[in-house]
Amino acid sequence: MQFTSAEASRRYDELVHVAARSVIALDFDGTLSPIVDDPSAAHIHDEAPGVLVDLAVHVRALAVVTGRPARQVLALGGLDEVGELVHDAGSDLYVFGQYGNERWDTQDRRVRSPRPPQGLASFLLGLPKVLRTAKAEDAYVEEKGLAIAVHTRRLEDPQAAYDRLLPLVTELAAAHDLGVEPGRNVIEVRSPGMHKGEAVKILVRETRAGGFLFGGDDLGDVEAFHAVAELRSQGLPTLLVASASEEQSALAELADVVVDGPDGVLDLLRRLTADAASVRT
Repeated sequence: MQFTSAEASRRYDELVHVAARSVIALDFDGTLSPIVDDPSAAHIHDEAPGVLVDLAVHVRALAVVTGRPARQVLALGGLDEVGELVHDAGSDLYVFGQYGNERWDTQDRRVRSPRPPQGLASFLLGLPKVLRTAKAEDAYVEEKGLAIAVHTRRLEDPQAAYDRLLPLVTELAAAHDLGVEPGRNVIEVRSPGMHKGEAVKILVRETRAGGFLFGGDDLGDVEAFHAVAELRSQGLPTLLVASASEEQSALAELADVVVDGPDGVLDLLRRLTADAASVRT
């Protein structure tokens, strides 16, 4: 765990003192779950459920904000069961899926989701030609209901395939009025407008948060980081946490704390739990 500045260390201390009124929001892949070649096998870190439940005693709410479908991340994280324990601890757990287009929480316990965006089906029909043009026919195409993700991680040269695909996928998406979200060896296509920054604003408004921590690892988390920075400028105690990796370092420049992957995220949450407990006593 590394603070990026003396000011960042002070921000951590401020958040500790308002922990009881704070929301802790985290990405899933690369933050609570290790990155793996098969997205369907990206289960939550073995120690994460216990760490989250321990932290729940000391904060207002926990949230998972992810690009994955809400039902999928509930299953991969066992978050329905975790939510029961979090609720018993006197807190709430929120899951925002598909960048905030879907949501689930411990008060409602059902996934609320809009209709798929117009143009997505037509985009999917045109995608095979794009894959052939980019010589990436074996890229894994993940249909996510409200989005389509093209993964290059399994290919022989993932980065080269990604670089060939990105401009072609972007052009096809624009033709169907869809947005593109680049990531770590993945290109996601979805309806424009909703992003993790909007999910952050919803959480703050609904929980009346007195502090906010967001942790993420990839480009899809940038909007959330910007939203938290805006809240900070308005006087809210905040902390930005980058789960760093060799594949992606963009968030490190925006973060207050840089940690080493999901293991580092959990170590930070354990420290926050201990420090918040000390303040309460």
